[in-house]
Amino acid sequence: MGRKNRFMVVDDELIVRESLAAWLEKENATVDRAESGEQALDFMERNLYDILFVDIKMPGMGGFGLLEKVKQFYPTTVVVIITAYGTVDHAVKAMKLGADDFLVKPFDPEGLGLLVTKLLEHKRLLEEKEYLKDEVIRVRGKTDEIIGQSPQMTALFEQIMEIAPTESSVLLLGETGTGKELIARAIHANSKRLGGPFVPINCGAIPESLMESEIFGYEKGSFTGAVRPKKGLIEVAEGGTLFLDEVGEITPKMQVDLLRVLQDRTFFRVGGVEPLKADFRLISATHRDLNHEVAAGNFRQDFFYRVNVITLRVPPLRERRDDIPLLVMHFLKRFARETNRNVDSLSEQAMKILTDYDWPGNVRELENVIERAVVTSRKRVITGDAFAYLNPLQVCVPQGNSPRTLEEAEIAHIRRILDEEEWNISRAAKVLDVDRTTLHKKIRKYGLQR
Repeated sequence: MGRKNRFMVVDDELIVRESLAAWLEKENATVDRAESGEQALDFMERNLYDILFVDIKMPGMGGFGLLEKVKQFYPTTVVVIITAYGTVDHAVKAMKLGADDFLVKPFDPEGLGLLVTKLLEHKRLLEEKEYLKDEVIRVRGKTDEIIGQSPQMTALFEQIMEIAPTESSVLLLGETGTGKELIARAIHANSKRLGGPFVPINCGAIPESLMESEIFGYEKGSFTGAVRPKKGLIEVAEGGTLFLDEVGEITPKMQVDLLRVLQDRTFFRVGGVEPLKADFRLISATHRDLNHEVAAGNFRQDFFYRVNVITLRVPPLRERRDDIPLLVMHFLKRFARETNRNVDSLSEQAMKILTDYDWPGNVRELENVIERAVVTSRKRVITGDAFAYLNPLQVCVPQGNSPRTLEEAEIAHIRRILDEEEWNISRAAKVLDVDRTTLHKKIRKYGLQR
């Protein structure tokens, strides 16, 4: 049996909440009741809802405000706006804000069953659309992690599709963690060599003493311990793509040896006397400034020209901040699925922290940060507290000098709790151990604003 449908009725009138909820429970659904938009958001942090029935006129956050929040953070949750004021203006505004349907009080109980059936089918279509949207965002190179809609990434995707069918050597430039290997895989996946292997070599991770035998292979007896011949990675890459990651770390001697392979398209195993054919496309990557390394004598100019026929620059994450929300939601969904955690969204403050952060470790750092947040989260919605360690100055409240008077200390403490709880008055009041009315009075008294 599948998951039981879960609805929520959000209305400040008790009789409306209870009567509508009672009718909906006849549709074999779990129905929660909320008396305000703030309380509804609080419920949504802990539960998954299929349909929300939301009144327009409520104290505090009204129906339109709640609708905007829901569509921003829970796009596949269906929202039905209900009101006693069934004007055309209300209906038009609700639909423009993303409402999925519109009901006028009093309701017709007979029609609720048909309405629920229609809305659940609509929700299924929304989920399917969301899934397809995620698929379209991904580059056609069959690499799940290359995500971006920013002008920089759009231009990069176009370059990939242009150069992939060629046989030219490609040099990828970019900071550590920007996803250079994924770009290399995308080029391979869209090339004529797709049926061949993609062989990555991290040139900075292989000791200098082993580099030659790893890349070229060796014959039996060529050195102590060589009890049988072994193929090198050049042979393994036959008919496919050889990816030299961190090519700037290669020693001058190995640069000479690889230059000869690229010129003659033949090579010898260590200890071998028979030339072997080299049939691969070369893609290299580095975070170094190779022009500077050439000028300093650390990188051979002739080898540089061989690996640098076509250059692609992979932008750092701080230069394409528009892509951060896409990446965040991609990693959030992936790690929630892999860890079986009921986490599916971030608060506004949390997303702002992530988009404002400079990401020195780029996409790789972002991936690690989201995985940690998903694993440690106890709520459905990840709040800004989960990312406070990234840049404490961004979430440190109060700012400036320490408070000196009791009133200053109270203002600072209330503001800090409100920010931590995303200005959810119910939750903040609970943390402060006061009732909502008292907290509202304090906010007005001190002129606190979000």
